[in-house]
Amino acid sequence: MPPASCKAGTKAFTLIELLTVTAIIAVLAAILLPALSKARERAQAVICLNNTKQLELASCLYAGDSGERLPYNLGMVGSQSRTDFNWVNNVMTWDLSSDNTNLVTLTKASLGIFVSGNASVFHCPSDQALSSVQRAAGWTVRIRSYSMNAMVGNAGDFSTNGFNSNNPGYTQFFKTTQIPKPSEIFVFLDEHPDSINDGYFLNKSPKKYSAGANSVTYNNAQWTDLPASYHNGAAAFSFADGHVALHRWVDASTVRPAQPAAAALPIDINYYADLDFDWVIQHMSIGN
Repeated sequence: MPPASCKAGTKAFTLIELLTVTAIIAVLAAILLPALSKARERAQAVICLNNTKQLELASCLYAGDSGERLPYNLGMVGSQSRTDFNWVNNVMTWDLSSDNTNLVTLTKASLGIFVSGNASVFHCPSDQALSSVQRAAGWTVRIRSYSMNAMVGNAGDFSTNGFNSNNPGYTQFFKTTQIPKPSEIFVFLDEHPDSINDGYFLNKSPKKYSAGANSVTYNNAQWTDLPASYHNGAAAFSFADGHVALHRWVDASTVRPAQPAAAALPIDINYYADLDFDWVIQHMSIGN
């Protein structure tokens, strides 16, 4: 008697049938995986927008408890002292500094209480950038992806004279009531991981000159801090009126890989292709 697996009438796949099924699965995977990837990215962009919304709400709650004064927004690389009075109290690096992983630098800083100690709102889920040293140490992410517009809040030594010494021709907004068009001034954004360092997002406005009847371009313009482009070439912004939006970059030089040494700052801006820089400057502040 033949073994059970070889009984007469037993059906099995032929090699051709197996190859056909495998080919069908491969085709379906090729069709579905990009769609799933796009769906995942859209979901991460929504989370990122919600994070910037929560940070903006936290700054409004802070102002409500502080006579409408906006949070401290200190440049902590260089001259500024480290302090929990700042909206965050860490400086992102590519080494093994504890600032990259210590959640207390977020939750004990001035906005921590206004996000109920939820450190996850400080990190964009699309931000997976790490250095080789950090990956070798077993890290999965750094803890902060967002920065605050340098022209919003008390900038400490940079604003002791009532204006920001980095941009003296523009208004430093110390209070919510000083922002004339809140829907046009951004407060928080996701910053490029190679640029982010402290939480103070600064770009100095260069001299403007006219380039036609209805256009303005900039002379000797440079990106000092670079916005992120995690979301299909766009960055998340929250504005002083509370709304949030993804802004998509149009100049190829603005979109840099999300990895160490990718920003190559400062970036000189060609005045024939300065639309992204122009947009950021125009939504940074207003002229004095």
